[in-house]
Amino acid sequence: MSKNEYSAKSINVLKGLEAVRKRPAMYIGDVSARGLHHLVNEVVDNSIDEAMVGYADKIGIIIHKDESVTVEDNGRGIPVDIHPEEKRSALEVVMTVLHAGGKFDKDSYKVSGGLHGVGVSVVNALSESLKVEVKRNGAIFFQEYKKGVPVKPVKEIGKCKKNETGTTVTFIPDKEIFKVTTFKFDTVAERMRELAYLNKNITIKIKDERNGGEEISYHFKGGIVEFVQYLDETRQPLHKTVYVEGERDNTPIEVAFQYSDSYTENIFSYVNNINTHEGGTHLVGFKTALTRTLNNYAYKNNLIKDNKITLTGDDFREGLTAVISIKVAEPQFEGQTKTKLGNSETKSAVETLVGEKLAEFLEENPPVGRKILEKCLRAAEAREAARKARDLARRKNALDNMNLPGKLADCSITDPEHCEIYIVEGDSAGGSAKQGRDRRFQAILPLKGKILNVEKAKINKILENEEIKAMISAVGAGFGAEFDPGKARYGKIILMTDADVDGSHIRTLLLTFLYRHMKDLITAGKVYIAQPPLYKIKKGKEEFYAYDDDERKEILKRLKVNGKAELETTETMEEGAVKGVSISRYKGLGEMNPEQLWTTTMNPETRTVLQVTLESAANADKIFETLMGDAVEPRREFIEKNAKYANLDI
Repeated sequence: MSKNEYSAKSINVLKGLEAVRKRPAMYIGDVSARGLHHLVNEVVDNSIDEAMVGYADKIGIIIHKDESVTVEDNGRGIPVDIHPEEKRSALEVVMTVLHAGGKFDKDSYKVSGGLHGVGVSVVNALSESLKVEVKRNGAIFFQEYKKGVPVKPVKEIGKCKKNETGTTVTFIPDKEIFKVTTFKFDTVAERMRELAYLNKNITIKIKDERNGGEEISYHFKGGIVEFVQYLDETRQPLHKTVYVEGERDNTPIEVAFQYSDSYTENIFSYVNNINTHEGGTHLVGFKTALTRTLNNYAYKNNLIKDNKITLTGDDFREGLTAVISIKVAEPQFEGQTKTKLGNSETKSAVETLVGEKLAEFLEENPPVGRKILEKCLRAAEAREAARKARDLARRKNALDNMNLPGKLADCSITDPEHCEIYIVEGDSAGGSAKQGRDRRFQAILPLKGKILNVEKAKINKILENEEIKAMISAVGAGFGAEFDPGKARYGKIILMTDADVDGSHIRTLLLTFLYRHMKDLITAGKVYIAQPPLYKIKKGKEEFYAYDDDERKEILKRLKVNGKAELETTETMEEGAVKGVSISRYKGLGEMNPEQLWTTTMNPETRTVLQVTLESAANADKIFETLMGDAVEPRREFIEKNAKYANLDI
């Protein structure tokens, strides 16, 4: 065919699981570490679905030394008899055909998380090898696949007890597909812990055979009540956790919540074990019930004596940690990401149940009701003080988008999608960045010192911080209840700090502010972390940059610097020449001239930036509270556990 010919011959038809291997990101998000771990979640979701309908209570996960993973459950076992239409074993159909499974038959699964039926077949397609073993009807059945293709038909390989059932899947990810093939135990464990909290009748065991056989088991009799207590572990609760359970409109509903001494709102919503990051109708129902019931209780008991104060929904949620978990037979999610529930009936179901149960709780526990309302009134006073501070700042043009902060070096292009802002630590680095940037699309905002730790501050104190005000003004999307990510002036917000302890602390402070008060920027994928190099290696007129110690060693090896030079410590090699090679260790961004900063850290063609993503909002909340909250002991434990991963300059 000629280059311009477009006919039926041009249309490629991908059969079976070829489409998955051709475009894996369409099915699992990406082929990096995130997509790799998604494989485990897809297999486990099948086991969880068995647990949700009452047929399984044990799930085991093993990460083997060769980076293969085994997932085992004691559910009913995938059917192995001949499928009437496909004329082959139902097990093979489930493992090799997209959109094949029991999730579409509500007699088999009244509630499930795997709605699209692509889970385990996608894992099979993206695996170098996958083996499945099924126990059913007193027999053990087996089949093996290579890159999604059956090696042999399903066969019986042994006997088991009549009442013994379950499915065991062992797979090894395909190295031709995935950029990363090393599983992280903590990443797997975080999701399994979350699932165990949401399903109090199951026990999930995880074992890592690679590093000394690390093993952990999750079983929480208290379910989401224990989940809330875990999330608030480093905060001081104002009362015992409130638990609401019931069913409305054939929708099982569970809600647990408590107030603490913190200033942040932490509400996590789930539908059929799926974390709905963007909320939805169930979350709206909960918020409406909470606001209305507390408002009614306050006026009924004359707890609001100052007529000048009007409590808002935000006031009623300050310091609140809540978990909402509902089971919906036919959930309607907005978009393929399953992050926002659209079922209109769930709003009234949750609103009615929570309203009734919360009103009963408040009547039976007057001291708790007063404590909660006192907390809400203090939040309203702080909000009012913050409003006055904002109004005053606007009058002085500090937060007015028409008057951007003086130290901001803005870009000339005004289309946000083509613009990015570097929030830079220090005036020295800010000066180099301003000179080295591409003025068309790169803006620079230098910050002086460390910003306020917003985890410990009231809203009015946050808005008094000059560096925070500069960021709010520069980003241009507002703040708090007025925040609108659609108004952001830049498509990328890039944090650029020194590669030392102070720089890491400043970056954590900035991330804490963004997570607590501009979280939508993170969920929209607009926040990034710059990766400046640690070393400059020079040989003759050639210059190389290394971003970590491993890359430094690799460059030295490439330059044939062997023996002693490779074994020297960073300190002794710093600013010194070894065999005609000079190695400089950058202590900070300010040490780089504009050209070096552009080449290594700011040029889109050559730089490396890390996108900040939100895998688990509950886990993110826990980490920020641990690192930046008041409690010292949990922070010490975190540091002791993770110190081995730190790269510190002493």
